[in-house]
Amino acid sequence: MQEKAWGLYVHLPFCRRKCFYCDFASYAGREAQMAAYVRVLGEELAREGGALLRRYGPPRTIYLGGGTPTALPPARMEELLSALHPFLVGGADGAALAREGSGAAGEGTHQRRNGGSADEAVPAQEVTCECNPGTVDAAYLALLRAGGVNRLSLGVQTLDDALLARIGRIHTAAEARAAVRLARAAGFRNISLDLMYGLPGQTLAGLRESVRAAIALAPQHLSIYGLMVEPGTVFAREQAQGRLALPSEEESEAMYNFMTTALPAAGYARYEISNFARPGFASRHNLGYWQDVPYLGVGAAAHSYLGGQRYENLAGIDDYLAAMAASGSARREEEPLTRATSMEEFAFLALRTVRGIEKARFAARFGCSLRSVYADVIDRLAARGLLVEDAETVHLTPLGMKYGNWAFEAFLLDE
Repeated sequence: MQEKAWGLYVHLPFCRRKCFYCDFASYAGREAQMAAYVRVLGEELAREGGALLRRYGPPRTIYLGGGTPTALPPARMEELLSALHPFLVGGADGAALAREGSGAAGEGTHQRRNGGSADEAVPAQEVTCECNPGTVDAAYLALLRAGGVNRLSLGVQTLDDALLARIGRIHTAAEARAAVRLARAAGFRNISLDLMYGLPGQTLAGLRESVRAAIALAPQHLSIYGLMVEPGTVFAREQAQGRLALPSEEESEAMYNFMTTALPAAGYARYEISNFARPGFASRHNLGYWQDVPYLGVGAAAHSYLGGQRYENLAGIDDYLAAMAASGSARREEEPLTRATSMEEFAFLALRTVRGIEKARFAARFGCSLRSVYADVIDRLAARGLLVEDAETVHLTPLGMKYGNWAFEAFLLDE
């Protein structure tokens, strides 16, 4: 078997209540479909994932996203984790990547963190589950841990109760703090928190307090997202009716500036536009997206990137289940990637990271130098202070990170 790095994404489109800003493929009030969905998801996983597993070995990363994966009742989550077991390092079919040392299922280690103890060993496989703090308790977290999950991503968003209610979250700040404590008690040593800024009614002073409170929880990873008012959301309707009072551009910029300064000062290094981590705790799954690593997505609305081609499953639960029953596949036809679009994607995905575009990887991927394609773009953005070129990479400056969309657009090619 030829070992090859790949990732596995599993989409759970269920949630207790749709947040007011959310335009993801997620649905509330679909509990009656959970059992059928998990069963069919397991079938897709076995067929599509099994072929990759046999050819390349276990995925280096697994990510359960949504929706809210932890909206599944314990029995359904246990069924899903059982279906995932063969894909774990050390699982029934995943023993090809032998574990060095012991640990829970799926947590073999391949190196130590800088001078760290055995408790700080880096898992050979990162297995993440997104959680809403209002949907987990000690028993549920123990179920996840026993099933091989070794990283949690908690959708905290803010630690201000009034703001949590305003954006439609079902948890409180106290429940978010409790979820972190319970996760540590369950054995999780890699916890990420999501935070948002630019929320309706949010002030810089309030954001400072939420960030301070989040840092006090000592997570290993923090993600920050500015609010985007997306079509079809509750906030979009409120905005159309003149009922959505958002911070001004200047206030949102001040929030961004604060977060991108305060988090590194607290020991969270920025490694991607929206992500900060303690040393050794960058999200390996998300880095795979930005570093041209192939991945399989299973479930409704899941995306895949395999063999240099992108695929997307049907987004609706009903459509997904019907397609799987009819043909065993829910993939939608997509326009094939051309050489130009592949170069574009490679460039602007890599530019999301602090490392940026690695010239050697670009040349190996496309058989030509980065400058032979993008010399004018590189020079133009560098002159504007948005980009820096060195011997090995081309990467965005802090200013470029701030106005990343401008830089990404410049890397689009005329065909």
